[in-house]
Amino acid sequence: QVQLVESGGDLVQAGGSLRLSCAASGRTFSSYFMGWFRQAPGKEREFVARISWNAGSTYYADSVKGRFTISRDNAKNTVYLQMNSLRPEDTAVYYCAARRGASGSYGSWGQGTQVTVSS
Repeated sequence: QVQLVESGGDLVQAGGSLRLSCAASGRTFSSYFMGWFRQAPGKEREFVARISWNAGSTYYADSVKGRFTISRDNAKNTVYLQMNSLRPEDTAVYYCAARRGASGSYGSWGQGTQVTVSS
C-alpha cells in the first residue's frame, strides 16, 4: 500500500485555475496507476482522471475533458491535477487514489483537499 497526501485546494473564482498535488510515500510509486476523484456535497464520489504508471496513458471524465490535465513525476513520487477554466460545479473535495494495475479497484486513498469555485 502507498500513503497519499493531497494539497493545493483553495477558493478560486470561476474561470480561474488551480493545481492539485498528491504526494505518495514508498519506493514503488512508479508502479501504480493513479487517479483523481471528487465528491461534492450531497453527491456520490465521481471519477475525474487517471494516469498510467509511466504517464503513457491518461483518461478523463467528460465533464473535465479539455479543462483538466493529470500528470505525474515519478522522481518526486507526485501526481498532479492542473485545473483550468474552473466552474462552480467543480466545487468538491478532491481525492487522489492508487491502484496496482490498469483495472480493478483503487486500494489507497488520500484524505482529500477542498476546492471551492465561486461564481
